[in-house]
Formats: sequence, structure tokens, C-alpha cells
Amino acid sequence: MILLLQYTLIFASVLLLVALGGCFSEHSGVINIGLEGIMVMGALGGALMMKFLPDSTPAFGMILLVVLAAIALGVVYSLLLAVAAINFKADQTLVGTAMNLLGTAAATVFVKAMNTAENVDNVSSTIQYINAKKAFLVNLGSFEFNWFMLLAALALVGSYVSLYKTRFGLRLMACGEHPQAADSVGINVYKMRYAGVLISGMLGGLGGIVYITAGVSEWKFENGVAGFGFLALAVMIFGQWKPVNIGLAALLFGLFRALSNVYTGFNLLRNLNLPSTVYNMLPYIISLLVLVFVSKTSKAPKAEGIPYDKGQR
Repeated sequence: MILLLQYTLIFASVLLLVALGGCFSEHSGVINIGLEGIMVMGALGGALMMKFLPDSTPAFGMILLVVLAAIALGVVYSLLLAVAAINFKADQTLVGTAMNLLGTAAATVFVKAMNTAENVDNVSSTIQYINAKKAFLVNLGSFEFNWFMLLAALALVGSYVSLYKTRFGLRLMACGEHPQAADSVGINVYKMRYAGVLISGMLGGLGGIVYITAGVSEWKFENGVAGFGFLALAVMIFGQWKPVNIGLAALLFGLFRALSNVYTGFNLLRNLNLPSTVYNMLPYIISLLVLVFVSKTSKAPKAEGIPYDKGQR
């Protein structure tokens, strides 16, 4: 049971961070389908930092530098969506889809080239971070606490406060609901949409490094992030674009994802003799069912996905 709780919280942390990122982007009026690619890039930045930092690096310094590297690469990669969607008014769904494909491919090529340069016989797309990962873990009895859990909780509180209790959040949501009205009272819609997309890049990149350190000490980048970016979109929609609801939805989806890791520890589930692939499919099946029942009543920001034209009224 403790292991189930542990995996539920870490997977929920991933989904929470990435879904909150999508929430900021869509509240600004930009649909971010490219969360999957952003996660891969954030994971790459964090993994490279863990690979090259010496083992003698203090735990706090390790955590700080890895988090900053993941955020930095996630933000830089999200600029592709921001420039294409805001400046060039490109189709946001197509740009996001292209980012997902490019992210995994680019990370795979880069890591393979790096590994080959170090050892000509090593053509894998794997980065190991066995010792570095220990900095993120604290053993509390039989429970293995991960500092990323705390970081996700802080992100949830910060997202709620920034969206509903600050001038920035109210302006951001105004740009996603009625950008023309926001512009008429002096709000720079373009800047607010850039802010929303870059925040989604920051949180998405952070979610990527949390995902690849959840239970493993190496990652093969040609695997991408196994659809977690799309799962986070389902969490965001199920949570109705509201941080608190997104947090609850992330816990629910995290529970189903954790079952695929620990179902053998429950006699009832083990006696069902179901193949492990069924449990791996479970969170995605749940997401489809949720979207079927929720999508009709969901209320997305009214102007999301619509390019803003300052001259249009």
C-alpha cells in the first residue's frame, strides 16, 4: 500500500505540473498540444545536467541545477509554439503536433551522437543518472519521499494564487476569454500570450524530468514520455482548467498509472491473471472515458486556439 501511495504521488506530480502548464497556456488563448515534446526536452536538459555534474555536488545544488536545466530547455522549446502561433498565427494544433514529433526525434539523435562521441560502440539513446538521482530522494521509514512531490504541491498553490489572486492572472484569463476587450483596456495580448506559453514550457519541462526520474535511474529517449503529455491534457480538461480541480484529477489519474507498477503486490489484482499491458493501458482508457463524458459540459476559455489580430474587432 505504501508503494502504491509513493507511485501515485510521483505520477500525480508529473501530471499536475504538465497539466498546470497547459492550463496557463490555454487561459492565455493558445492551445498547447506540444506538451509531450516539451516534456522530452525538459527531461533531456535535466538528464544532461545529472550526467555531467560531479557526484560530489551537494544535494541542494544538484536539485537546483537539474530543475533549472529542465525549465530552461522547456521554456526555449516552447518558444517554437509561441512564435509560430502568436507572431505568425499558425495553426496551433499542427504546430503542437509537430513539436511532439520533433522533440523525441531531436532528443534521440542528440543523445545517440553524444554517446557515440564518448564510445563508438555505444549507439544507444540512453542517459544514466544512478548516483545523481539519490539527491531527490529522502527515506521516511518505508516511504520514499521525492522532493519533486513538494515542488508539485508548491506549483499548485502558486498557480491558484497567480491565476485568481493577482493582476497578472486576471489579465491572462481576460486574454483567453475576450482578447479584444482586454486590448481595449490597455492589456498587451501578445505579451500575455507569450507569458502563458512560456509558463507552460517551464512547468512542462519540469514535469519531464520528474517523469524520467520516477522509479528509474536511466532513460532511453527514443521512448519519449509514453503519452504522458496527452494524459496531462486529459487531466486539464477533466479539471475544467482550474488548478484545484486539476490537482484532484492528477491524483486520480496518478493512481491508475501507479497500479500498472505495483498491481502484483495486491492479491486480488494478481489473481485476476490479467496481462501487465492491461494495467499499462488503464490510465489511457480512463482518460478516453473521462473525455467522452466531460467534453460536452467542459467550458474551455472562449478564445483559445483563435489567433489574435489587433486590427480585428
